[in-house]
Amino acid sequence: MKAVVLDPDDHYRVAELDEPTPGPGQVAIRVAYAGIQWGDTMVRDGHFPVQRPFVPGFEAAGHIAAVGEGVDAHRVGEPVTALTTAGAYAEVALAPAVLTSGIGDLPLRTAAGLGWGAPTAYDLVDTAAQVRPGDSVLIHAAAGSVGTLAVQFARLAGAGRIVGVVGNGRRADYAAQFGYDQLLLREEFPTRLGDERFDVILDPVGGSTRRTGLERLAEHGRLVAYGNLGADEPVLADTNDLLMQGTSLVTYNSNLLGRTHPERLADSVRRALDLVADGRVRVDITAEYDLADLGVAVQRLAEGATVGKSVLRVA
Repeated sequence: MKAVVLDPDDHYRVAELDEPTPGPGQVAIRVAYAGIQWGDTMVRDGHFPVQRPFVPGFEAAGHIAAVGEGVDAHRVGEPVTALTTAGAYAEVALAPAVLTSGIGDLPLRTAAGLGWGAPTAYDLVDTAAQVRPGDSVLIHAAAGSVGTLAVQFARLAGAGRIVGVVGNGRRADYAAQFGYDQLLLREEFPTRLGDERFDVILDPVGGSTRRTGLERLAEHGRLVAYGNLGADEPVLADTNDLLMQGTSLVTYNSNLLGRTHPERLADSVRRALDLVADGRVRVDITAEYDLADLGVAVQRLAEGATVGKSVLRVA
């Protein structure tokens, strides 16, 4: 089979490899499309150590070609979307059966766009932050795949005012189509907000942005940290100060959840999938690449040159 391999020198190449065989609890998927996500930049840059050469790719959509022990054989041929630990950038990929969800009539290309971003956005809004009707919400990285889904989930949860923060004007123009009430450039945060405070802040940035966010929480507000795009520096919070205002600093780690409680993550995948399938939430795929162009796609993502969701066409 054809697969993209990440070499020790950080270069991607298309190679011929043997097709993998599913083990207990796994399925083999004949991949049509694979989602491109921030984890790809982390692996390439060595932040997630892996043994190289390595077949990357964490989001696959296609048809189940074979199943391992303990998996219903009737699933063979089923169109699915799957969350993987590696290997999605190949003609055949392995995935845990529990994290492989049937998609019905949803197009495979759209299904690949859900990836880890859809359940993450759903959980940020409905599980971690528990957005309530009338809540004001601030979303950082508002033009990305998680941000553009999170604003839609927040609106469905009854949020009142939703503000997004983006890196530049082009990203602001793009994010505006998803229903934000206001969009700020990163350098305008928080000055342009005046004294405004928020019930919920979704923060994948970290560092000074996170410290400012904690100061911008309304009474009983919740800040959900789910990444460190901007800085790995620690952010210290005084629990006594939080207690006096009833505010909370919550963390969310979908990768960890997939390893410790995959059934919970799978439930969020299905809930997000249902909302996409019935047209209440839109996954916006803005770029499609061939296998040989994965390096270009990952570099564009790392540079902040992409908006929405990018996918790799495998078959």
